[in-house]
Amino acid sequence: MMMRVRGSGLALAAVLLATTASGALAQSAAPGQTTYQQPPSPIADILDAKPTPSSMLSPDRKTLVLMDRSNLPSIQALAEPMLRLAGSRINPRNNGPAESRVSWLTGLTLQAVDGGSPRVVVLPAGARFTGARFSPDAKHLAFVMDRPTGLELWVVDVASAQARKLTEPVVNMTGGAGYDWLPDSSGLLVEAVPAGRGAAPDVTAAPTGPNIEETAGRAAPVRTYQDLLSNPGDEALFDHYFTSQLTLVPLNGRARTIGAPAVYLDASLSPDGKYILHEIAKRPYSYAVPAGLFPTEIVVTDMAGRVVRTVADLPLRDDVPTAFDAVAPGPRSVGWRADAPATLTWVEALDGGDIRNQAEFRDRVFMQAAPFTAEPVKLIDLKERYAGIVWGKDDLAVVNSRWFNTRHESRFLVDPSKPGEGRLLLERNYQARYDNPGQPVTQPNAAGRPVIRFTPDGKILMQGAGATPQGEFPFLAALDPATGRSERLWTSTQSDYEFVVGFLDADGKRVVTQRETRLDPPNLQIRDLTTGQTTALTNFPDPAPQLAGATRQLVTYERADGVKLSGTLYLPAGYDKDRDGPLPMLMWAYPAEFTDAAVAGQTVDVQNRFVRPGGSSHLFLLTQGYAIFDNPSMPIIGKDGAEPNDTYVEQLVADAQAAVDAVVGMGVADRDRIAVGGHSYGAFMTANLLVHSDLFRTGIARSGAYNRTLTPFGFQSEQRNYWEATEVYTEMSPFTYANRMNEPILLIHGEADDNSGTFPVQSERFYAALKGLGATARYVTLPLEAHGYRARESVGHTLWEMTRWLDQYVKNAPPKPAAN
Repeated sequence: MMMRVRGSGLALAAVLLATTASGALAQSAAPGQTTYQQPPSPIADILDAKPTPSSMLSPDRKTLVLMDRSNLPSIQALAEPMLRLAGSRINPRNNGPAESRVSWLTGLTLQAVDGGSPRVVVLPAGARFTGARFSPDAKHLAFVMDRPTGLELWVVDVASAQARKLTEPVVNMTGGAGYDWLPDSSGLLVEAVPAGRGAAPDVTAAPTGPNIEETAGRAAPVRTYQDLLSNPGDEALFDHYFTSQLTLVPLNGRARTIGAPAVYLDASLSPDGKYILHEIAKRPYSYAVPAGLFPTEIVVTDMAGRVVRTVADLPLRDDVPTAFDAVAPGPRSVGWRADAPATLTWVEALDGGDIRNQAEFRDRVFMQAAPFTAEPVKLIDLKERYAGIVWGKDDLAVVNSRWFNTRHESRFLVDPSKPGEGRLLLERNYQARYDNPGQPVTQPNAAGRPVIRFTPDGKILMQGAGATPQGEFPFLAALDPATGRSERLWTSTQSDYEFVVGFLDADGKRVVTQRETRLDPPNLQIRDLTTGQTTALTNFPDPAPQLAGATRQLVTYERADGVKLSGTLYLPAGYDKDRDGPLPMLMWAYPAEFTDAAVAGQTVDVQNRFVRPGGSSHLFLLTQGYAIFDNPSMPIIGKDGAEPNDTYVEQLVADAQAAVDAVVGMGVADRDRIAVGGHSYGAFMTANLLVHSDLFRTGIARSGAYNRTLTPFGFQSEQRNYWEATEVYTEMSPFTYANRMNEPILLIHGEADDNSGTFPVQSERFYAALKGLGATARYVTLPLEAHGYRARESVGHTLWEMTRWLDQYVKNAPPKPAAN
């Protein structure tokens, strides 16, 4: 049977087992191996280095705030109580997100953009906070402070750099940010714990009966969601923790409540501050979908809480087809027009939400202005699914639409003052990188809402990544809405990666940028676009100087069928190919689906980027003498209407064969000492490559899924269900071919994985199959960890496992047996 070792007190890293080809125990848990292990030097030192502060510019671009970040949390922090309710994970102690889902800030410093000494904001000892946001007028900065009994709202006066508490620990962040600024900056709208809420329901009592669900013949296909409600006790806890009381909290004066407490999925103020758009979850709740698909009432109230417009009363949406372009009938994407005082916008499907229904137009975008008594007006009909609006001014906005099956996107110019039709601006394959024109630059208006920034002569200012085969070079451009032609205004130089963060003048000539190079870490500076003169704003050091000597290069090569591929080759500091010869190598990859081979083959060099590993990154293996082939292309391409996954295994093996041949041909890798690894879908890839090829000595598979029958209504980019594509699901599942596993594999999984489809049972059952079949495998589970690993102990132990495994099965492995 499969053993698991637990220590006293906190749960420890799970059992560390390996089985030989005969099934015998190859390595028992030796003393010290049932506790968390430290990775070898200098990895531990890098993990414990102080993180680089995060930064934020004020809306008026006059103040830069630097925020100290906490390092990796301890396993004790992750051990705080956590509830998993309706797709969310919360901390019942403070009515906030679970510890695994929040990165706390610990300090604030204000700095004038145009000069002056930094001003440290004094906070309570041991302070940790989150959700920092400026008021629209940039005079205050708000944030949510963690306290022993809950979350408090605090504000900083920018002029004096003084912080003060604005509320008691009543902020409710179970459903979102917990607060929003009023458009006039006079106060904040807070989602608060209702007064007198009392203790949480006792759900420890013995059940009074079975839990029953019934379909009654109603089709309700859903993908594999995590953390759902499962019984009446969960429902009671969901009501208790997710119910909020909207409260108006002025910067000066007494707070007042608005309306009655409710389970708010969202609450947003109109730009003029006169109305609130509410999205409220209602019973009956579902045990099959998260809260966002529960029955929902969408209403607009005035600031006294009186309903002035009912937008929709949506039923439970557990029967939406699983195709990516499928949507629920009825209003969706309900929000406020950013550049108008109080105008609602929303979208409704014209095809019933089902892509199998034939329709010339798929979606219709509506607008309705206050006081919401006139009939809604059509802004535009779309032949693809709505993908967002960027608002500009009275007579110009940009509407986006997309269609997943073809990876096609369209952008339209619309005139909100003359609604009804739009003018096609561009259309393209949205996976293509070289021809991406970028997105409109937005800036906050007086109400703090993002609107398009225009050039002085009325053109749309665009910002893009600037991908080319030689690298990414971010740019600014001016798009003429009359002609659709775009003119470059500024482009990052060939040796730098620099992009604009904000504009300091009306003409757009003085900007704040973030710049990095291969050797220089990201820092902020002021750039004069006319003269090229720069002034440094920050001077953050290299967070991991131990890796400064490592080299990297883009490697391009071809698959056997001519598809162009690429990957980034990292080599350890001081490596000399003539002197040192081929190195042991780890390939770390993640497959991607495409409909166009040319798009799949687009390569982008990374020589101008500053790269340092963090968390449980595979790049730490550079410090241990390994070459790393990072993100070698693993495209899975569907041609002539075929689904990409119809030939998944064949294409995957061809991708891997080409990658191995490329690095071996360069003389930097020994064909006999190459490992493959990946996280999530990359773990799925790893297992498939080991059972379907003999290209690698071993594999590392973290937080993966290996049996696609456990995700029967789709996975990754697969839209067909198991019964529509049974052979594809079976062929793609490495579990099906566990009897072919003839290379060692290291399986690592977080015990509290929250990702759709990668339930921990996926690794558990795959390991059980490998053990029963006599494969060489090691199975490590990380207590309290979700899909990504957060605790310092877990991250360190993961890197210890990876290093130790590769040393045993790659670096120090004996020669491969000769093929029969």
